[in-house]
This record gives sequence, structure tokens and C-alpha cells, in this order.
Amino acid sequence: MNRPLLPPISVRSARFLPSRWDFLALPIILGVFVLFAHTARSMSAPLSVIETATISLDPSSLPAYALMTTLRMLAAMLLSIIFTFTYGTLAAKSRRAGALMVPMLDILQSVPILGFLSFTVTAFLGLFPGNQLGAECAAVFAIFTSQAWNMAFSFYQSLRTVPSDLNEVTYSFGLSGWQRFWRLEVPFGMPGLIWNMMMSMSGGWFFVVASEAISVGNTTITLPGIGSYVATAIAQKNLAAVGWSLLAMLIVITLYDQLLFRPIVAWADKFRFEDSASATVPRSWFLELLNRARWVQESAGPVSLAARQLIRRRSIIPRAPLNFGDTTTLVSEKWIDRLWYSLVCLIAVYALWQVFLYTSAALEWSDVFTAFGYGFITFVRVILLIALASLFWVPVGVWIGMRPRWSQIVQPVAQFMAAFPANLMFPVAVALIVKFRLNPDIWLSPLMVLGTQWYILFNVIAGASVFPSDLKDVATGMQIKGWLWWRKVALPGVFPYYLTGAISASGGSWNASVVSEIASWGNEKLEAHGLGAYIAKATESGDYHRLVLGIAVMSLFVTILNRTVWRPLYNYAERRLKLS
Repeated sequence: MNRPLLPPISVRSARFLPSRWDFLALPIILGVFVLFAHTARSMSAPLSVIETATISLDPSSLPAYALMTTLRMLAAMLLSIIFTFTYGTLAAKSRRAGALMVPMLDILQSVPILGFLSFTVTAFLGLFPGNQLGAECAAVFAIFTSQAWNMAFSFYQSLRTVPSDLNEVTYSFGLSGWQRFWRLEVPFGMPGLIWNMMMSMSGGWFFVVASEAISVGNTTITLPGIGSYVATAIAQKNLAAVGWSLLAMLIVITLYDQLLFRPIVAWADKFRFEDSASATVPRSWFLELLNRARWVQESAGPVSLAARQLIRRRSIIPRAPLNFGDTTTLVSEKWIDRLWYSLVCLIAVYALWQVFLYTSAALEWSDVFTAFGYGFITFVRVILLIALASLFWVPVGVWIGMRPRWSQIVQPVAQFMAAFPANLMFPVAVALIVKFRLNPDIWLSPLMVLGTQWYILFNVIAGASVFPSDLKDVATGMQIKGWLWWRKVALPGVFPYYLTGAISASGGSWNASVVSEIASWGNEKLEAHGLGAYIAKATESGDYHRLVLGIAVMSLFVTILNRTVWRPLYNYAERRLKLS
């Protein structure tokens, strides 16, 4: 008896009938799209509208402000993802490019965020003259600079630690580089990248205050949003408005945690690298709702099919491996390396020469020695603060990451703590230091790591959450406990992820020193000795020669830290701590 080629008509028509889950999922999805579309339309108004408008501290204005800020942060996140996949991949795949791009990335994340605005605002306003879109692009770019660097570091670390046996499988199946990227490397790096995306979204709140109040010469453009709301509330010393803004931030963080990051974390659990299934699987009510909604699945089907066809479209062309045993190949590789590194050295020497010419016109050698002395003080602060933050947050992160149920509880709390504007703590710190007559050189230092310590926590949680269950079972079966378990199991397992968090926290601490080594509240102003205070005073006084000198010295210290500490540790992690 022949079977029918097509299913019965009743079965086929049932695909187009909505299920009861569609009546829950579709209003949420359509509501989000409509709100964002309406907000995006209002963000393209003439520039004169926002130049003359004032920020209202009425709590009823906060929902609209929250939508605008969230849309800017999501746009910056999309740009950060594109940047991560391109920059991180090139740095990891090309040995020559990585030797230049990784130190550049470390320097970029240590450059003060406000420095990017001063160079880019005029360009973006010129792209859209008389329109709000120019200011919006400048704000999105400023938020992008607070999100992209740690995401790129995370993806770079994942690509450098892909297990060799998985790479060999892709080669044996004849996958092209394009297919290997989407089928192996992106899935392998997805867990760590997702946690860094959450950290980037949370950390971006700190810079929203600066990015939504843009100054160009004598003109100040204030974009409506939660950041400008907070800045106005602080300027007017309106504590009630500050409280309302924190409540709005908590609601927004909870919403995008439940509707965006929690579903992505649950979805990415299938990319865990292990041989046995995890005992506890992260769950998301919204992801389960989407999976059960029939119309949503039917609508997502063509998109999923197009994505799979895009991955498969690239023809599988076997590439002949280089014969490194050939003397001619080895000689050419050595000469290419010599030419490349010579070019990099020439560029570095030329840049240093330009800095020397610019600063020597108005400064003396005593100014250089002063800047280096302040740089050494800030360098010591950064090292000590990262060490103290690591001693506290690494055990906490391992404990949370290896308990998925606790991870789901702590995740939104940690996001809110990371998003809490650290500059709101400065008045409290100043008041306490003045009251108890404490030393500003010591007690202003913790402000540097207040907003950057979360990079360590988030990355350690990411590493512990993807730690293979079979390895944990082996350690339990062998009764490995106490310090031996930490030394042989936990710390090696999370060490590559910890490095990514520590590097991001280090760069963020250098960045935060500019605003942390000088703190004020009312008439009280405290100053700690350091390179951050040196740069802040040069910026305030308009002394661009000392500003350039300070940034150059900071970049030099960051490069030294990268080459002497982080790069050897990265090489050690790649060589000894791969899950192979």
C-alpha cells in the first residue's frame, strides 16, 4: 500500500492556526517592535528641537527616556557584535595581525571614553547636518566604545583555545574556513561572549550619562534619555529624581534580562563542550513560549533556512597545506615576518616622534619625569586593585557558575550592580574621607575598580558555567577536594576566561582613574596623586600638551603591562589549559 506523499489537509492547515501560546507571544513581540519603531522615528527630529528642549524630571517622562536609552544601547551592541566577529577573528587567525591588534585593543579600552567623543562628534554631526541623527550616532559610538573591547577580547580568547580535536574533525569533514567559523568557532565562543554582552550592556549605563550630554565648542546637545535624566538630577541635587532613575534602570535591566539575555543563555547551553549532559539546564520562560508558539515558529522558519543556506553556500574547496618543511617556504615566511615587524616598529617610532615634537614645543623633561612618576603610582594602584578584586570575585564566580540555579538568580542582580552608575558613589566617598580625615591616595583608589570589577565576576561565571560536567564528575569520583580541587580543577578550568575579565578590568581601571583620582561634592574636592588626576587636570585647564603626554604615558604603561603580564599568561593558557 502506497503512503500519501502529502500529509492530510487537516494536518497541513493546522500549521496556520494559532495556538494558545501565540496569543501570549505575539503581543509581546509586536509591542516591542512598535515601541522601538515609534522611538526610532522620534530620534530623527531636527537638531533645533533638542537644542532648545529641557530634560523633565517628572517620573512620567522616564518610560520614553528609558526606551530611547535602551534603543541606543542595543544599536551599540549590534555594532559591537559585528566588530567582535571581524576584529577578534582577524587577531586570532593572523599571527602577524594579532601581534599588533591585541595590544591596540588593550590600549583602546584604557583610553578615556570622553576622548572618543571629542574627536567624533563633529564628524557625525557633519554627516547629518541639522538633524538629531548625527548626535544619536555620536552617542551610539560612545556607548560602543564602552561595550566592544571586552567582547572582542572574549571572542579572541575563545578562538585561541578551541580544542585541537574539534579543529581536526572540521578538517576531516572538509569544511571551509567560512563553515568552520559558523559551525565550530562561533558556537564554542558563544557562552563566554554572551556573558560579556551582558556585562557590556550593564557597563554601558555608566557612560550613558556622558554620551547623552554632548558638547561641541560652546554648544551643548542633551539627548533625551535616562543618562541625561540622571545628569540633570545630580546637577539639581534632586535625590528623589535620582531614586526614580535607579528604579527605571532596574525595570529596564529586568526586562531585557528576561526577554533577551535569559533566552540567549538558555539557547546557548547546547554549545557546552562536554561528553555528558549537564545535570541542570538553564531555562527561560520566554524561550519556551517562543518554541511553543506556532506562528512564531512558522515565521522564524524561513529566516533559519536562509541562515543555514548562507553557511552552506560556500563551496568546499580543499586547500593545500603549506609545506613548512620546504626551505624556500621557511625563508619566505621569515622575511615576511621581518618586513611586517619592521613596518610596525617604524609606525610606532613615527607616532612617538610626533608625540615628542608636539609635547617638546611647550614642555620640558621635568614634565615627562613627572608624568612617568604619576603613571607608576596609578600602575601600582591598578595591579593591587585587580589582585584584590580577583581574590574576592574568582571564588564567588566559580561557586555561582557551577550552580546554574543560583546563576539564574544572581544574573539580574549582578547586571544591576554592574549598571549602577559608579559616579553616584563619589559624593559618599568624599563625605566619608573628609569626615574621618582619611588619606585620599588610599581611599579614593577603590573608586577605580568599583565599576570594572564586574568584568572579572562575569567572565569567571561564564567559564565555570561551561565547565564540562564529565570533568567535575571525574574530580568527584577521585575525591579531589579542598585546595587541591581549586588548584587542579577549578582554577585551570576558568583561567582563560578569568584572563579576559582581568584584562578588561585592568583597561577599565586605567580609564576610570581619570574620574576617580579627583572626586568632588559641593565645595569639597579631593585629589589623589596619579596619572588619572594628571590627565583630568590637563583636560579641565585645556592644556592639550600635557593631555597628549598623559595619554601617551598611559598607553606606554598599558603596553608594558600587556607584554610582560597578560601576553605570557595568554600564551600559557593556550599551551597548557585547552580542553583537548
